[in-house]
Formats: sequence, structure tokens, C-alpha cells
Amino acid sequence: MTVAIDRRSFLVSVPALLAAHRLMAQGGAPQIRVNGLSQMTLTVSDPKRSIDFYQGLFGMPIQARQGTTTYLRIGAGPRFLAIVPAAPGEKPSISRFGMGVEQFNVDNVLRILAQHGVTPEDPANSASGSVAPMKVRVVKRGNAREMFVGDPAGIVFQLHDVSYCGGSGPLGNMCQPEPAPKKGLLAVKDMSHFTVAAASSQFYVDVFGMPVQAMQATTPAYGVGPGVHFLMFTGGGGGARGAAPAGGAAAGRGGGAAGAGNADPARGGGGGAAAGRGRGAAPADPRIDHACMSLDNFVPETVTKALTDYGLKLAPPRTEGALVTYISLRMENRGGAPVTGTPELYFTDPDGLAIQLQDTKYCGGGGYLGDVCPG
Repeated sequence: MTVAIDRRSFLVSVPALLAAHRLMAQGGAPQIRVNGLSQMTLTVSDPKRSIDFYQGLFGMPIQARQGTTTYLRIGAGPRFLAIVPAAPGEKPSISRFGMGVEQFNVDNVLRILAQHGVTPEDPANSASGSVAPMKVRVVKRGNAREMFVGDPAGIVFQLHDVSYCGGSGPLGNMCQPEPAPKKGLLAVKDMSHFTVAAASSQFYVDVFGMPVQAMQATTPAYGVGPGVHFLMFTGGGGGARGAAPAGGAAAGRGGGAAGAGNADPARGGGGGAAAGRGRGAAPADPRIDHACMSLDNFVPETVTKALTDYGLKLAPPRTEGALVTYISLRMENRGGAPVTGTPELYFTDPDGLAIQLQDTKYCGGGGYLGDVCPG
């Protein structure tokens, strides 16, 4: 039997729901303390083209290099966007994310992961570009040991020290940035969130103690660290980016706009389901659907103008393909601002990979900037 619930009753219930999630994260095996999201890795078809695109748009310095991998600094660093060349036959993707760990020690983290059922992978699989579900790979690079983990759905993330910049030294925190060729049209300051098309949320609650920071309809945003960073999980459906909720990635290879007036309940938000697979498509493999970075003083119309001046095509919400931008409104029924909705801005890069841009205060919640979170 389905029981209707009005908005007032739902809002009253939110604090209890948040408390329940916090209690679920307590007790049992120890947890790993992270201070926030630290990186995103893009596997691309043409690394030079992608580096030129992101440097030209955001003025990102090159923070470090590892073999064929280039690390572009986000804001003041050490957070970064890594560009990795796709292997033959590999499709471009947002191939992994990273989290900084307080007082990072590889052996200590391995012990905690083991208590949560994550075990070292078979060395025979170490040449693979992916990490199997519930496995961990430690890669020796110089005098640094780098750690890549596969979650229950095979989504890969990296754990490292909070000072990690992709560089040298035991913690990978010794970097010598190379200035960007020019200033760039927009200045991103920080990571914001990842929306993951996989049913892995309980794993992150158990291992990292992530609390519910906000709700978008029935989809939680799980806080990462003490700030506004978060992860969202949409269950691995095959719908479009921003759709109402309906799930291996590469690791260890070297380190006034259109749509602004459309109150589209199936679009918007950090909490959308997966994109780029076509409407009505069969469920796709688990993957990172989109990443989000943030900038100060976010004004959707100003950001859209910068993107179109850069050559991106203004498009309606849910448009797929490379080099487009659009705004989707997350309305009140999905936790957005009353009346106006919360504008959420997307663009796609030369490989069609989807990136969201929001204000540095954005937490996935209500209000015009999405910065009102009860968690």
C-alpha cells in the first residue's frame, strides 16, 4: 500500500532520517576519516585536445605529470582534474574520483578496508586498467604507494593523503606547477560532488561514515568530509542526466540560458540518474555519470555566456553530445527552491563527458544556490 505524504510532513521527517543514517554509520568496524573530495580523472580520446580545452576555459595550471597522465590544478590546489589517455578500444569516461584521508597510512587503511570486506586484488590482475568490486590495489610509484579501491559496483576511487597533488615524495605531495598559457574565462575553486549510477551508497556510509547532507526527492546526498562536498547514488539506471532516480572504471594507469525557464522534474540536480545513454535505453553498466566543480559568485547567466563565448552550443535540457551547455531547474518537489527552482548548470567537454558547475556553497540542497542543507 502506498501512503501519500505532504511536503510539511516530509520536511518534519528529514531530521529523523538524518539521525537514522548517522546511527547506522556508528559502531561495528572502524571507519576511514576523509576530509573531502580531492580529484576527478577523465579518460579521454585526445589528451592534448582535452588539456587545451580545460586550460583555455578555466586557466588551470599543470600541477604535476605522471607518465602520460596530466594533472590540472583546481583552484589553489592540491585538488585536481587528471587527464588520462584512453587505451585502444576504451571509451572516454569519468573514470574515477578521489578522497583525501586524514593522517593517511597505507597499511592502516588496508586494515580498515579488510574489516569491511575489501581485500587485496589478485596480483595476476594488476595489469588490468580496472579494479574489481570490493578489491584494493596498491601501486608503487617511486617512493609513494598509491591506493585504488573498487566499490561493490566496481566504481573506482583513490585514497591518499589530504596533501596529495599527484607529485613526488612518499605522500605524492611535492608538485611544481606549470603556469597555464592564459587566464581562462572562468575560475573554478573547488570540487563539489559526483553523481554515481550505482547502488553503492551503504558501502560509503559503512566505510566512511558519510551522513545524509540533503535530500533531492527520495535521493540522499551523502556528505564527504566537513564541508559541502557530497556523493549521490542513483542505482544504476539508464535514464538521462538529472532524471528522477531510477550504477568499473579505470585505475592506476599512471597516476538567461536555454532551459532556465523549464521546470523539468526529470532533470537537474546533483541527484540525477545517468546520462548519455539515450532515453528509454536499457540499463547501463555502473559508472560515474557526472562530476561537479564549483566557483565563487555563481550566476547562471554569466557562466552560460562564458561557455557560449568559448564555443559551446546553448541547448535544451537533456541534450547529449559534445560541447553543449544547458541549465536545468530542480524544483521544490525535488528539494529545490520554491517558485524559481534551483538552477543547475551542465556542459559537456570534447568527449561528451558531463561536468556540472555550481556555487562554492552548493551542498545539493534547497535555495536558489542549492546551499540550504539540513544535515
